Amino acid sequence: MNMQKVKVNGIEMAYLSQGQGPIVLLLHGFPDNADTWSAQMECFAGSGYRAVAPYLRGYPPSEVPIDGYFDKATLVADIAAFIKTIGGGEPVHFVGQDWGAIVGYGLCAAYPELINRAVLMAVPHPKEVSKSLVDPKHVQRSFHWWFFQQADLPEQAILANNMAFIDYLWTYWCAQGYKDDVHIGNIKNMLSAPGVLGATLGYYRAMFDVSKADPRLSELRANMDRNICVPTMALCGEEDQRAELMRNQEKYFAGEYQYGEIPKAGHFLHREQPTLVNRALLQWFEKQREPTHSK
Repeated sequence: MNMQKVKVNGIEMAYLSQGQGPIVLLLHGFPDNADTWSAQMECFAGSGYRAVAPYLRGYPPSEVPIDGYFDKATLVADIAAFIKTIGGGEPVHFVGQDWGAIVGYGLCAAYPELINRAVLMAVPHPKEVSKSLVDPKHVQRSFHWWFFQQADLPEQAILANNMAFIDYLWTYWCAQGYKDDVHIGNIKNMLSAPGVLGATLGYYRAMFDVSKADPRLSELRANMDRNICVPTMALCGEEDQRAELMRNQEKYFAGEYQYGEIPKAGHFLHREQPTLVNRALLQWFEKQREPTHSK
């Protein structure tokens, strides 16, 4: 595995790369980074693919832009530019979890020509998310969305007591008994770097504050709202409460669609049950070994 950097959409984006062959792009969420895909990268590299895992903007060693935008359209524009830069003009396979999935829904809708086949994990389609905002149990499950809207206090809370807030999120979201102490320790080190918390929380603050969205991307936002024609598999951990929001979202997909749940897994299903997840990913991508999807 090696790390490289590339300039895309006005920022320097770092990424991990392993293997040779058709590209599988793996996109992480919060609180996480590209290292989260270690088991998947090894699996894909050993199966004749090139696994590529970028660090999202604001997540070192990618650039932490000062006064930059962190709205969904900006994130989609980042990854679209990244694919065009490293893909050699060919579409890639895509895997996204958490914020990686949020970006993936928008990317597949707005740029279907860039994606061969997609897997979106642990987060429902944006229209299902909107419905859940008035459901008390899902408001509770996503309490951090509301907490992060406040100024300064979330940063203080996350940094306190050796970032016990991050430990709590992983315990709350994962299947009972799952431990990932070394990886979580690395995530804490990343989040403690200057400017990183403000950037990563900026994703959430831009969700509800239109003044934090790049006004130049209105056309892209409209395109992100289209039904998805890219062949897509949605996956969720069986023990993740969000599974109930993902079970009936096929109406948003105009192309091939499949949904599955991973037993004994919560939100970080790719780490909690890597063997099962890897098997599902490989089976999905092997349905179309050579990229042929076009817009």
